[in-house]
Amino acid sequence: MAAPLATCTKEEQRSVICFLSSEGVKPIEIHRQMKVQYGDACLSLQQVQEWAKKFTNGISSVTDSPQPEQAHQVVTPEGIAGVEAIVKENRRVTVIEIVTYLDRSRGSAHHIVHDKKSCLIYMFSYMLLAYNEYNLDTNKCTIIF
Repeated sequence: MAAPLATCTKEEQRSVICFLSSEGVKPIEIHRQMKVQYGDACLSLQQVQEWAKKFTNGISSVTDSPQPEQAHQVVTPEGIAGVEAIVKENRRVTVIEIVTYLDRSRGSAHHIVHDKKSCLIYMFSYMLLAYNEYNLDTNKCTIIF
């Protein structure tokens, strides 16, 4: 009996599954044989069954099919400046309104407003300073923190 294989890749194991399933060996037997050779590094029975089914249905690639990536958020200095300008103009602006004004994706606008928070923090400090100056000019001693 051959020594167990210490290191192996998923692709190597899938190649074994492809070969043995083309020989007509059942997935449960393939898994049993692979478990002896690969030990704990062996694919699970369910994975062996899934790959055997793929190979019998005509799939020949042993690599994973590429998964769709998450959409990219485009956050540029121009976009941040645009959001800051809109927020300065109307502090109650919604993300949807920012999307329509700037022709950005909702995700990018949301990221700028909620994750960056640079424009909102700046606007809050600007409004706080203006409010405090107004109260000092009108001889009111109220200072908001």
